This record gives sequence, structure tokens and C-alpha cells, in this order.
Amino acid sequence: MFSPLDLGFTTLSNRVMMGSMHTGLEEVDKTGERIAAFYGARAKGGVSLIVTGGVSPNLEGGTGMPGEEAGFGRLDNDAAIPTHRKVTDAVHKYDSKILLQILHTGRYSFAPNLVAPSPIQAPISPHKPREMSEKDIEHTIADFANCAKRAQKAGYDGVEIMGSEGYLINQFLAVRTNQRDDDWGGSFANRIKFPLQIVEKTRQIVGKNFIIMFRLSMIDLVEGGSSWPEVVALAKKLEKAGVTLLNTGIGWHEARVPTIAQAAPRTAWAWVTKAMKQEVSIPVIACNRFNMPEQIEDVLAAGDADMVSMARPFLADADFVAKSRQGNAETINTCIACNQACLDHIFSMKTCSCLVNPRACHETIYAMGKTSNPQNIAVVGAGPAGMSMAAEAADWGHRVTLFEASDRLGGQLNIARNIPGKNEFDETVRYFTNRLHRANVETKLGKFVSADELSKGYDHVVLATGVLPRSPDIEGIDHPKVMTYLDALTGAKPVGKRVAIIGAGGIGFDTAEFLLHDPATQNMSIPAFQTKWGIDQNWGTDEAGEKAGLAARPSPPMPSRQIYLLQRGDKFGRTLGKTTGWIHKAEMKLGGVKMLGNVTYEKIDAQGLYIRVEDAAQVLEVDTIVICAGQVSNDALRKKLENNGVMVHLIGGADEAGELDAKRAILQGMKLAGAIA
Repeated sequence: MFSPLDLGFTTLSNRVMMGSMHTGLEEVDKTGERIAAFYGARAKGGVSLIVTGGVSPNLEGGTGMPGEEAGFGRLDNDAAIPTHRKVTDAVHKYDSKILLQILHTGRYSFAPNLVAPSPIQAPISPHKPREMSEKDIEHTIADFANCAKRAQKAGYDGVEIMGSEGYLINQFLAVRTNQRDDDWGGSFANRIKFPLQIVEKTRQIVGKNFIIMFRLSMIDLVEGGSSWPEVVALAKKLEKAGVTLLNTGIGWHEARVPTIAQAAPRTAWAWVTKAMKQEVSIPVIACNRFNMPEQIEDVLAAGDADMVSMARPFLADADFVAKSRQGNAETINTCIACNQACLDHIFSMKTCSCLVNPRACHETIYAMGKTSNPQNIAVVGAGPAGMSMAAEAADWGHRVTLFEASDRLGGQLNIARNIPGKNEFDETVRYFTNRLHRANVETKLGKFVSADELSKGYDHVVLATGVLPRSPDIEGIDHPKVMTYLDALTGAKPVGKRVAIIGAGGIGFDTAEFLLHDPATQNMSIPAFQTKWGIDQNWGTDEAGEKAGLAARPSPPMPSRQIYLLQRGDKFGRTLGKTTGWIHKAEMKLGGVKMLGNVTYEKIDAQGLYIRVEDAAQVLEVDTIVICAGQVSNDALRKKLENNGVMVHLIGGADEAGELDAKRAILQGMKLAGAIA
């Protein structure tokens, strides 16, 4: 992991790369100061190579997001060079190098003037693209090369040419999106002309001593995508054309296979890079679902890659590499692959952040410091809000006591850890446990603290006492076969083979996923993941043609229960993540869950749950009924403390009930600590 990587004309200090990810700062930061602070912090943290978020080489190639015409998001004239120079200068203060990613979104653009090889609308885009003319193609090739030259003038050490994830270059490569009958379509030789000419002209214009990295889609995971022999043939031609590094791309954005979310096991795609490494002589970079140093070390030591790329883990912790080098992996704030504050924000036109590290992309806004007036602070509740508040306040220099009624830290995270794929919350609890210890927070576990105790000796009392399940008003709600989601997820009560879940929000979906399979199969192996989602390591083919890594059909494990997921309205999963909601819905389909909307609940008795769906009455003869009908704040201490004249603050679920929201809880804790400081 810490071995230098010699590229001939330059050397990278270690084998860890911060991969490209759009942050939204590209649109809102008109001066480059916030972007420079963001990348500079990661360079200071020890990463050897950074790739910026995608920068368009021309107007048509952009995302169409508001403000894209100004600032950082497009480099098609020299006026933007000074802004970019701030970023490269910030990175070059340290032993790091930085590449500009040149990204043309093609038919994935949000703008109405989008272009593509063929006029085929993407299933995830609101607009149909215009087919590029030959003149458009030639101009775009030149725009890529000229963008690279401007990047060189701005002080970048190289560029990454984005050829994967279903963007424009990838669209030229695949018959799925390239149905041209001229020199730029049809045969494989014609379809690869576009990327090859981009690389050739870029190398020609920037010279030899400039990194050109190409992100190659090595497994498209969509029908009509590239076959493995095509991928290998293109990789060899890219090497010959002057590519310095070959980065791995996994799946198109429209693919219906999880590639970076929690549903994908750690290092789930390293086998793809391993296969490519045997075909080319230039360094090959592995990516997707790496989030701890031992995974990086294992893949590199096995010779399966020359370098490992991570993007979101550097949102979670800018000092990932430095902590790893120092042997302090236990202090890393680990990316949990939730997408909630990063990709969900980006696709909602918001600035990126991180659930476990709200300071990400807000380094200049939430600056850390030391208080000149240390206070005595009591924090009640050691869930995500309480742990965040206690750790931040202690780091500011306050004297903090953290009370927790249970015998361990984590609060609702200890429930979430039981959900399939959400065991990454183990890392969050581990991180905060170490951080609280290092900050000298006095932690009192198994302690029910009273209002009288809290009214003595504390300048501030912070209630982070979370939520309690809400009980709906249904006749028979006290029947023995009824339980809360807490009962089901903790094993406090046995769950039968036929289950009705009342409430189809995020907790309802999580509970359904938990109950579908036996606990022994909750943490899925990579082979089981591939079987479940229909991934073929042989880049499967069928009579209809290349399947680009897809098996004939998914083969999920047999569900251990028959589950009904019910809700009053007709929009299932309204509160699910924007970029992960489809995965949860697919899990329901794979598990045979019967989803019923527009339900009226009438009563519960020994026979089951009586409901009415659009005026049609029926009885669900189930063994167990799990209530996932929302929460209420657990703020019982508030009035007593206020009556005692105590300064009380509410954060997390105690402040606002509803769907459990660790993102909001951790942010609130951090902001309150800064406000008290």
C-alpha cells in the first residue's frame, strides 16, 4: 500500500488514489476556495493521487446543473484556468498529485441540448439526445484534447479520460447506444475510434511527461454492452495510444446491479481488475467498495491490481492514508456506502457531504477550533447524535459527560447493524468509540440519569435520547402476534413464517429485508452476491448476443418467510435514498414480498390482519404483525430540566421524530458543539 509507483517520468508516493466524484462544489463555488480546501485536506492526509470531479470539455458535455456555466465545472476556455490553479496549488503543497477528470455525459446530461452517438434516450434521463454529426464528433475529440492542454496549464499532473459508467465514450463503445451506420458505428473497429482518437490527440498535445489515465468500463452490466474480448482489445489499443494508467469502471448508471452501495460486499469487483491486469503491462487500478486499509493491502499483495481507488472513503476521512500509515486504522472514520449525503445529494442538486463526516465539502464552513470558555456539558443518549455532539464538544475543549442507559454505545445504530448490508455501521460505532476515548469524554454506560442529577454542575444538557416506536390506532393492536420493529430486529420476540409489516417507509423495507433470510446469511459473500444479482464472472453470452457480465437471470436465495409490506398510500419507499431506493425495491421483488398500497387497517385478531384495499375487504392470515408506523420523540426529561432552569438542547430523534436519520443526527451534534464553542 505504501510502495511508490514509478510511472517512468514521475513517481506516485503510494498506491492509494482518491477517485473522481462530483461534489456539487463545482457549481456553487465561484472562486475555487472551497474546492481547494476540500482537495487540499485530502492531499495533506497522504493520498498520492487525486482525481477531480468530472469537468466538461464543452457546453454539451455538462450535467446541465444550475450554475454550471461558471466556475469549476467546465474547462473549455482559458478564463477558468486561475480557478483550477488554486486547486492544484493546494494539492501540490503536499506529496500528492492531481488529475483533472474530463467527463462528457452524453445522453446522461440533465440539459435539454444533450448529444449522443445515436438518438436513444437513457432510462434515467428526462431528455432524448440529438445524434452527433461527424463534425460534432471531430469537434468533441478536439475539445477533449484542448481541455487536457488547459489542465496542463492549470498545473494538473495529468487527466483522467472518463470512458465508463455509461457516459459518452462508453455510449460510443456499446451497440446498446451506438446504432450508427457510418465510420463511427457498426463494427467494433469503428466503435472504438472515438476513444482512441481522443487519447491519441490528447497525448499529442500534452507531450510525454503528463499522466493520461483512462477509466475503462470493464464490465457494463447492461444488455448490449461490451464483451470481455472487446474490453481487452480496447485496453491494449489504449495502452499503445499512450495511456499511462488504466482505471476500472464498473457498470453503467442505468444497470440494475448494485455496484457501490452497501448491498455490494467489500472488494466485490476486484476480480474484474485482476482479469485485466493479466492483459496489459501498464498499471491497473481497482475500485468500488474498498473502505479499509486491510482490503487495499490484500488486493495489492495478491498482485490483483497495482493501485486502489476510493472516492467516498475520502469524504468520510480526509486522513485515511495518514492514519493507515501510522498503524491507526481503528481511528479511521469509515465510509459506510450509504450514499445518503453524497450521491443522493448530488442527484438532488445539493452540495455533497458525508453522513459520518458532515465537514466533508464544508471545510471552510465548519472549521474546527478551540473554545476560550470551556463548559461542563452533559449529553444524554449515545446514539449517532449524542456521540457526535460529545466527541465534537470535547474536541473543542469542553468537559463532557456522556450518559447511556444501555450497556453499549451506538443507540439506534445497534439496531441498524442487524439489517443485511448495514453491518458497515459496526465501523461507525467503532470510530466514535475510539474518538470519544481519545477526546477524554467521560462515558457512563448502563446509567439512567435523572433530571435532578442533570440539574447539578452542568452548564448545558444535551438530550439525544432518540425515538420510540409509534403505535397506530387499530383494533386489536395489543394482540400477542403484534410486535414493534425493535422486537423483530433485536430478536426480543419470535417472528412467524407469515408476516405482515404495517408501514413501508425505510424502516419497513429494512425490517422486510431482515426477515427475508436467516441471520446466518445476512452478510453476503461475493459469490452469493453474484448469484443473487445475476452477475457472470465469464461475462456471459446468450443466443441474443453479449450480456456484458449479466447472467441469464438472478438467482436469489429462497426466502425464509412470506412477507406482506403494507402502507396507507400508494408510493412505496417514499423516504428511501434517491440512488439506493431501487435496490431496496429490487430486494423486495427478489424475496417475493407482496406489496399492498392504499390499505385501510380494520382490526387484528387470532385469524390475522383485517384490511381493506380500495374497498375490497380481505384477511391476511399471518402469524406475526410488525409495526413500522413511525416514531415519537423520547424527550421525557425536557420539561423537568427546563423547570429546573437548566439550559437544554435537543438533537437527533429527541428533537425531530420521523424516519430514523443518522445523517441529520450527526450533523446536528457537530453543529451544536460548534455553536456552544
